[in-house]
Amino acid sequence: MIQDRQLIVKSNHIIEASYRLSVAEQRVILSAISQVRRDKPVTDEVMYSVTASDLAQLCGTDPKTAYRDLQNAAERLQTRRVSLVLEPDGITIRSKRRRVTCWVQTVDYIDQEGRIEMRFGKDILPYLTGLQREFTRYALSDVAKMTSAYGIRLYELLAQWPEGHREVALD
Repeated sequence: MIQDRQLIVKSNHIIEASYRLSVAEQRVILSAISQVRRDKPVTDEVMYSVTASDLAQLCGTDPKTAYRDLQNAAERLQTRRVSLVLEPDGITIRSKRRRVTCWVQTVDYIDQEGRIEMRFGKDILPYLTGLQREFTRYALSDVAKMTSAYGIRLYELLAQWPEGHREVALD
């Protein structure tokens, strides 16, 4: 049984989206996603906290490496983009469009605590909370020790179809 605090729930639109994050950045984003409350409305005012010691324990890495990775991720996450394909819904979106937005709108690195506080971007939140259909769920521990950003992305693509199969082009 997956514990709620370690559960990753993402819209399939994000899993299918185009983005590039390093392994450290993915670990930070996924750690924050695992904190998103699904039983209450979530706004873009909520700050999520991720510590180097939590990352070190979760990923089985050296604490010094986790501090360095957390600091580097904090410096880059605010500039990381995600490109989502929005399909026509006949009401608000009349034709297919591509939306480019930021993962986070704010990242604070708290030096003496080896901790960051981050706030997801307003346009990302609907893909992380209040999901009723077309989403994927998995345990954070399933990918926490992976050392390849591509491995994490491939895992998510395959996790979309736990009962079936999926073909993934290698190019």
